[in-house]
Parts: sequence; C-alpha cells; structure tokens
Amino acid sequence: MATALLPARVAASRHALSVSQLIRTCPLEPKFFPKRCGFCAISAQLIRSPQLVELEYAELNLPRNPSEELGHVRIRQHVNPLRSSLSVPAEIPDWSRVFKDPALPLMVDIGCGSGRFLLWLARRNPDLQNYLGLEIRQKLVKRADCWAKGIGLDNVHFMFANATISFQSMVSTYPGPLMFVSVLCPDPHFKKRHHKRRVVQKPLVASIVDSLVPGGKVFIQSDVFEVALDMRDQFDEHSHVLEHIDSIDPSISCDGDGWLVDNPMGIRTEREIHVDWEGGRVYRRMYQKRN
Repeated sequence: MATALLPARVAASRHALSVSQLIRTCPLEPKFFPKRCGFCAISAQLIRSPQLVELEYAELNLPRNPSEELGHVRIRQHVNPLRSSLSVPAEIPDWSRVFKDPALPLMVDIGCGSGRFLLWLARRNPDLQNYLGLEIRQKLVKRADCWAKGIGLDNVHFMFANATISFQSMVSTYPGPLMFVSVLCPDPHFKKRHHKRRVVQKPLVASIVDSLVPGGKVFIQSDVFEVALDMRDQFDEHSHVLEHIDSIDPSISCDGDGWLVDNPMGIRTEREIHVDWEGGRVYRRMYQKRN
C-alpha cells in the first residue's frame, strides 16, 4: 500500500507506530477498536491479532520465550486426538504440590491453548479458585507452566493431557469441588469423517455433568456455528440436570436464538480477539447445574 494513501497521522510514522499509539490515534472509542473502522482497515498492515492479544493480556507481562530450553514455540493448529500417543491417560498429579490450597473450587479449561486466559483469571482470583488447563500440544503446556512460575502464581497448573481420555480421572481425584468447566473455540475438525476427533463427545459431556457440583457451571463457545450448535445440542440433552444461565440470571442477555450476547468471563480468549478483529461472531452458551 502506498504511503500516500494512508492517513497523515499514520503515514508520518508508518514503520514506528506501536499498537498502543495506533489505538490512541483511532477515531473510534477503544472498546470498538477490535472491529475495524475505515481508519484501522487502512492501517491493518501495521497491526495483527497476535499484537492485540499481547495488548489485551499486557498486565501479565509475559515474556515471549520464558526459558532457553523451550526456545521459540511454534503452534501446531491441528492435532489428531485419536492418535495412539494421546490415548494414554495422563498421570494424576499430587494436588498438594500443584496448588497451594487444593481444597479451593476448581475450574478446568479443556483445550487451554497458550494458557493466557487461565493465567489472567488465576491472577485475578488468587485465593478464591484453582485453575487447571488441559492441552494436547505439549510445548504450549511447558511454556504456560513457565509463565505461571515466572509470575508467581500458585493457583494455576497446566497439563499435557487428552481431555477425552483423562478428564474423569483428573477431576475425580481433586480434593475440592469442580465448579466450572470451559470449552472455548475447540478445533472444529471440519471434515465429516473427522468429526469423531472433536473434543466435545457424549462421554466427555456426561463426565462433565456428573462431576460438577450443584451450582457448578459449563461455558462453551465457538466462532464456527456448526461446532457451537453441536456442543449446544449435546449439553441441551442434559436439560434435566443443566439450566441455561439466562433462566437463572435475567440480567444476562441472550439473542433470539439463545446465544449469550457478551462474554461473561471478563476477558476475551485469544481466538475471540482474532475473530473480533476479522469482524466475525462468537457463539456462546453457559449452563448451571441444578441444585
């Protein structure tokens, strides 16, 4: 793109403009920034969604490479959870060594990715809840654990584990109550013959529902409508045990099709940030187990 076509404020410092500077010069309010205005669309080459991720999670102050041993962590987007190496249950940790207080309520994030989402929650709730991230990309798990140790968090832990194999054995040994389970933007495995690779399958759903304590919650979301609908249908089959959150808390808004209008967690996941930047939509549901 020719520099002459850029707005004057951008053209003057095209190669030096930082993400924060771009936001300050955007004519829209900051809360609208992820959705491109005309100014930001022209300036799109100056910023990418990974930079927006770093900005959103800036308060964590995470180093890109937390250890020399790990080096640069490349993210493999698609992993086959049915391969033999992932069919072995993960080793149960010593919960008293993993968490400072293993009696606290537990949140499990299935497919936690880089772990930034859980790290942010753990830092916000240091004495109220423990957080466990399950992920099948081992390098991401190692980096997330390095981050957790680096910022001194003792209420979050990450495990290299296939949730469809290890979830039940993990949570059944945890000393405290399972209060929250999230499955956020899982791998869609688009091809019909690969649908069996999707993480949300009937056995896992049943295990989640059975393991939650009364009042415990499940939060699911995807930017792929077909995947969101599939997850929704499977959890809706347990309507005798689960209630959708808007029927309990009228202050939570849903659209006409029953999808949550806003993310109730206080911060977007990395995938959400990318989808918002691209102008897409995220479909969300939250359930609470009946007392």
